[in-house]
Amino acid sequence: MGKIFYCLLVGLGAGVLSPRCEAQARGAAGKELKPQVYASLAQVMRGILFPASNVIFAAPRQNPADVKPAKDPSTATDPLDGSYGQWEAVENSALAIVEAANLLILPGRKCANGRDVPVKSPDWPRLIQGLREAAMTAYRAAESKNQEKMTDAAAKLNAACANCHDRYRVANDLVPLVEKANLPDRCK
Repeated sequence: MGKIFYCLLVGLGAGVLSPRCEAQARGAAGKELKPQVYASLAQVMRGILFPASNVIFAAPRQNPADVKPAKDPSTATDPLDGSYGQWEAVENSALAIVEAANLLILPGRKCANGRDVPVKSPDWPRLIQGLREAAMTAYRAAESKNQEKMTDAAAKLNAACANCHDRYRVANDLVPLVEKANLPDRCK
């Protein structure tokens, strides 16, 4: 903890991390840290993209500015009534999707059925870029705090999600029995 605190102080005070802190970021052996894959595609979707998308899809129906903070915002499970709630939650959710798009192109990630995520498929980069662009549209709409713009942004995000789902998932497989029945067809 002391070393981390020191690095934060040095980083904040000098505007950059000290060489000592940069060495720590490289790891104990002095090697540069590289991205690693821990979660399946379904886990990334369910843990990041699905909840973040739901925040964006809620914004056209209910003005985020009208969401009352939770009794204890620091323990809220709904981003809209948490410590970084209301419109900020919508902005953060859009940016989470943009950043999570990077996770969708890491080699080595598996689909729920054990197949490789189709990162080498010719249409995968286009689909991921469509997701990024739709999420950035949602971010800009959230910054404007305009629900009409959020309606358009949510529609673009929904289309970006559907483009990929239509290609790599079976339609209507959110129903658990159907999802399990069609699991072998994923990521083809």
